[in-house]
Amino acid sequence: MSGEVFDLFGNPVRPGKGQKGRPPFEVTDKDRNKVKLLLAMGWSNQRVANAIGVSLATLKRYFRAELTVRDQMRDRLEARRLELAMDLANAGSTAGMRELDRLIMKNDQKLAAAKMTQADEAEREEERPTSRYVGKGEISRKRANALAAGETQSEWGSLLKPGSYEN
Repeated sequence: MSGEVFDLFGNPVRPGKGQKGRPPFEVTDKDRNKVKLLLAMGWSNQRVANAIGVSLATLKRYFRAELTVRDQMRDRLEARRLELAMDLANAGSTAGMRELDRLIMKNDQKLAAAKMTQADEAEREEERPTSRYVGKGEISRKRANALAAGETQSEWGSLLKPGSYEN
């Protein structure tokens, strides 16, 4: 058995833990893959840092490349799952074929939902009033124009109509 010590969850305890000073953090491929997976699952930076046992500042320092492409991680995970299912299906595995079929159906449902959402947003956009906020001055101008055009009557009668002054 090796001299490596593990904590309760099976993670290796870093050398020097509990001693004065702190050894520099060493990034492993396992840590990088774990960060990518957790980002793909939508975890916050703080949760990811807690999961790999580092501070938020350490996570940002050593895993900057992974954090900057956070939005792409979910797509990469889905693409990898499709790729593996396709490999199994090509090898003749019925389980692989079922999984590929399930993933394709799930993808089709997402695409249909996205199209429906876009159609709903476009419909709501058409329903929205195109007018902006109308202030007091603009309301007064509209009323004055309506009176001048003879569209509405006022208590002043024809005295306010341009060109129709009666003495």
